[in-house]
Amino acid sequence: MTMLLRGSIEDRLKDRALRSLREKRGLRKPLIEDIFNLRTYISPTNLHVQNYLKHTPSAAFNPGALLQGNKLLLFPRLIFDYNNYVSSIGFTTLGIEEVLTGTFKTPLYTKIILWPTYIWEFRGCEDARIFEVDSDIYILYTGYGYLPHGGELNPIPVQGVAKIDKNLKLKYKGYFVIEGRGGRFIPRSHKDSAFVRINNEEAVILTRPSINGIDICWRGIASLNELIIYEETLSPVISFEPWELKVGWSTNVVKLSSNEYLVGWHAVLREDLSYRNGLAIVDDQGELLAISNYLLAPQGLIESYGDRPLVIFGNGLVIYRDILIWIGGISDYAIGVFATDLYKALEKLIWIRG
Repeated sequence: MTMLLRGSIEDRLKDRALRSLREKRGLRKPLIEDIFNLRTYISPTNLHVQNYLKHTPSAAFNPGALLQGNKLLLFPRLIFDYNNYVSSIGFTTLGIEEVLTGTFKTPLYTKIILWPTYIWEFRGCEDARIFEVDSDIYILYTGYGYLPHGGELNPIPVQGVAKIDKNLKLKYKGYFVIEGRGGRFIPRSHKDSAFVRINNEEAVILTRPSINGIDICWRGIASLNELIIYEETLSPVISFEPWELKVGWSTNVVKLSSNEYLVGWHAVLREDLSYRNGLAIVDDQGELLAISNYLLAPQGLIESYGDRPLVIFGNGLVIYRDILIWIGGISDYAIGVFATDLYKALEKLIWIRG
């Protein structure tokens, strides 16, 4: 098996990315209407990690999320030392009503469930996105580590995936590569992914491979048996606008109807490097049906100041009754829970087709 860091696969994907920048711009405006009026925070000091000698993380942020009845399952990114910034992924639970009212009891007892065990995630397991199938949970995450190339070890973020059972027992983990004519290709950076649906170990995936330095939102088909994404299925979905540096998918998808899935996305602005977030609706193939302008952005000291300022990022999106809840990291140090009326949010979407 040949692992290519550049070559014909990248060239073909680059052509698609450049075509997208020409053809898919102009759908959005540089406007922000922050509709998430309910905001609750979870501090790293609210967590008590039970299965590690250090019980309080220095930072807990960018959590994946899954709603089971009235129980909110959180999968936060945990950091205990800033020397090398090595991350793990934890697990804790809260009552959804207590989250919305800010009355949850602390400490939140937490366990580390994913940590670096392979060289491709040697520098951290980051930014979980959750997808439940029957009694199993898939965790898409960024594996930040090293891959050999030219006799050297090169630091690279790869799109990791782990499968755990209902008892949080790990079944497997690995990372995706792109397969096409010419072999297999590993992008210079590959992250920000979400599953739309999984059928017989084949998944429709929203993903963000960095292609020749172009960071846009893609869709494709992935094999969970072989951990490959088929090059011929990869197609750009959302491009960054002239006032942005890049865009990416932010959250898991939430099914709205038989062929409509709600998902969060983010953009980094050129003027101040801040993150702005919006919503999109895709179909069961990941094709774009509707998109909003910016609907969520950091406000004030608590949300704007941290190890990476001016960020609300990812990673969880759930619907409880008629409430849309975005659970994200704030400035790389803590967790923010942002809620709004679902139908108010849907009114902000501009339909492209459907």
